[in-house]
Amino acid sequence: NVKITSNSLGREPETREYEVLSKGNDRTIIRTLAPASDKGQVLLMRDHDLWIFMPSVSQPIRLSAGQRLTGQVANGDLARANLAGDYVPTLVRTEMIENESFNVLELKAIDRSVTYDRVVYWVSKNNDRPYKAEFYALSGRLLKTCRFQNYKEAAGVVRPTRLVMEDALIEGGKSVLDYSDLKAKEIPERMF
Repeated sequence: NVKITSNSLGREPETREYEVLSKGNDRTIIRTLAPASDKGQVLLMRDHDLWIFMPSVSQPIRLSAGQRLTGQVANGDLARANLAGDYVPTLVRTEMIENESFNVLELKAIDRSVTYDRVVYWVSKNNDRPYKAEFYALSGRLLKTCRFQNYKEAAGVVRPTRLVMEDALIEGGKSVLDYSDLKAKEIPERMF
């Protein structure tokens, strides 16, 4: 489950909740749980194709992975975050942050079907955990920065349970993604 709280200057925080079911890196279902007005909406991702099913519309609608889901979160951020498979990495430097050494990688998109053209990714040399990522558009413009926080064991692996995404284009735009109830289970292929 993912609870996303989005803030922007001059507005009340907005909270949305989703259930995310993934099978491998190319099959994802995202069910909207809250707010009540959007409950029942479902995003389906198969490979690089993304569709939304809305109870009030008779036909599914095709979406772009880069399209905004809520706040600073794009559809592809929840549906397909496959940095290892969708990007070609290059080690560009090492950097010290708060007395910890990080490898800084530049990830270039393998093609235009992915959410971002380029990602700059800080990974701890000590434990291989991501620290932060900067996401760039095809134009080279920085879109947002993500910080990986609250590492805990979930489904047998230590992983971040909070992601903080800050908009680089709109001052004060920020979304916090809190992950909970993560578990491994078998999902039948027919669901996708």
